[in-house]
Amino acid sequence: MNTDHLTLLTDLYELSMMQGYFKTGNHDTAVFDAFYRANPDNGGYAVCAGLSQIIEYIEQLHFDSSDIAYLKSLGIFEDDFLAYLETFHFSGDIYAVPEGTVIFPREPLVKVVAPMMEAQLIETAILNILNHQSLIATKAARVCYAAQNDSVMEFGLRRAQGPDAGIYGARAAVIGGCCGTSNVLCGKLFDVPVKGTHAHSWIMSFADEYTAFKTYARYYPSSCILLVDTYDTLKSGIPNAIRVFTEMREEGISLASYGIRMDSGDLAYLSKQARRMLDDAGFADAVISASNDLDEYLIENLKAQGAAITSWGVGTSLITSRNCPAFGGVYKLAAIQNRQGEFVPKIKLSENTEKVTNPGNKTIYRIYEKNSGKIRADLICLEGETFDCEKDLRIFDPLETWKYTSLKGGTYHMRRLPVQVFDKGRCIYQSPSVMEIQRYCEQEKRTLWNETKRFVNPSKVYVDLSDKLFEMKRDILRNYSQ
Repeated sequence: MNTDHLTLLTDLYELSMMQGYFKTGNHDTAVFDAFYRANPDNGGYAVCAGLSQIIEYIEQLHFDSSDIAYLKSLGIFEDDFLAYLETFHFSGDIYAVPEGTVIFPREPLVKVVAPMMEAQLIETAILNILNHQSLIATKAARVCYAAQNDSVMEFGLRRAQGPDAGIYGARAAVIGGCCGTSNVLCGKLFDVPVKGTHAHSWIMSFADEYTAFKTYARYYPSSCILLVDTYDTLKSGIPNAIRVFTEMREEGISLASYGIRMDSGDLAYLSKQARRMLDDAGFADAVISASNDLDEYLIENLKAQGAAITSWGVGTSLITSRNCPAFGGVYKLAAIQNRQGEFVPKIKLSENTEKVTNPGNKTIYRIYEKNSGKIRADLICLEGETFDCEKDLRIFDPLETWKYTSLKGGTYHMRRLPVQVFDKGRCIYQSPSVMEIQRYCEQEKRTLWNETKRFVNPSKVYVDLSDKLFEMKRDILRNYSQ
């Protein structure tokens, strides 16, 4: 938790392979792609997050004396290799899709172009950071979509898998759309809103519920959300909350941000009853907040029942992505530069078609429909390829090649997704603030069709290959089959 650098946050075999490359004199420049194969929760998209932490990791990458001593103690690494590690630094290039971008399977989210040893070392940490934050940002986007523009607060710290998962998970949740977090350290580190109410223990520590509410309101009049289900929501909690709100109004205290929270019971029924009681008492603008093991499916169901909830607190299911606890990103070799400076494509074969990688030094273009601004498809192509949006474009599914569509020139436009982050080991990219990333992510989500955002059988956004890349891949596969 107090580590200054994460250089040893890697799998042992990365270091073993590094030593092997060192011993064989392999200083070739390689291209590695980090990508994922399937959207979480069988969804139609994901949200990219974690780039800022990847940048911090790369910038701090070095082996200090204690690292060298530990590696020496393992009895695996030889002195000449350890001496090399003493002066190790990252010298390559990195390209990445910006945080908050909506993303789809098989497209390179992070591309590393670096000497083989350097590119190999950073695999594990890149995947660790990218997989976790992208997973939670995606879950948050789904939860916020279910909430239909209601505010959603992340408050899962106590159920997160450790401090780092709680801190960076909360960061990712805000990127995905949450209005704030209960995690104070996350708020300090990333300048995001921190929010919260009080626990049942606050109510139980007083002689009665009314006194507990009244005392809380006295100390926090501008943020007075009262937890009403400690004893009896309808017979005690809401009437006592209304009594306190009435007294505040009579005393001339502004009710700027106030309302109730429910953490148990039939939330659909109770919220509708609470709305009626609050409205009848003249508090039509009072917030009705709900928690209690919520996720996107339960929120969608409560919405369908006409629940009068206007604010949602989501904890365990969000911070752990309980229904889908892993993102599944991978990091694969795509090309090696020869002595002439050309990148020789490399491919990984598999009995599973979806595990066959896309070779070569690649980039991604996103294709938008001009009239709607919605995404039509993503196109993975070779670095250096160019396209004229005034010309007709035919794109096809690289796995099911009979599925294709033709876009008429002038009806679409294209955007290159990756940006260069490191140039010869120097960071040339300035990460936006978390709240800036959140605003960008909101814009990104608006480019998705509603059919892609639904939870059941979402419409697929195709990730196609350019003709040149497809032909290259086909030729390589043919050579291997001979």
